[in-house]
Amino acid sequence: MGYMTVETSSPTLLHLKRCPGIRSWSLLVGIASVGLAAAYYSSDSTPWKLFYIVGCLFVALQNMEEWEEAVFDKTKQLIELKTISLYSLVLTLWRKGQETIVLDLTQLCDICVQEESVRYLGKGYHVMLRLAAGISYPLTQSATMGGRR
Repeated sequence: MGYMTVETSSPTLLHLKRCPGIRSWSLLVGIASVGLAAAYYSSDSTPWKLFYIVGCLFVALQNMEEWEEAVFDKTKQLIELKTISLYSLVLTLWRKGQETIVLDLTQLCDICVQEESVRYLGKGYHVMLRLAAGISYPLTQSATMGGRR
């Protein structure tokens, strides 16, 4: 999968979206399966079995990638960066799982690719939005592994 997929593209609107990849879903199922197997094959009491399942689900959700969107709207002159985290949704009981940053499109000066070291995996890349005030925002929170295309 690429960095982000194009949901809508017109002369006045660009809507980009990123969803958790197959690696993320595989980790979720794999780690949750370990908890279920530990509970099923364990001779421990029910509270311990429940702890195995909940603990593994907690770790699995923590490793889950986020849903991310970027909307560049020329009619409103805004850039809206939205992040939805399943982990935060579950942890806060659906109160705070979505973050939204709104930027002024007229202040956008540059878009570039920034290299970042990712522990144990090598190098990852972020697309960075540079504003006139000198502030930079990543288009997505998680780095993309692989080439710098």
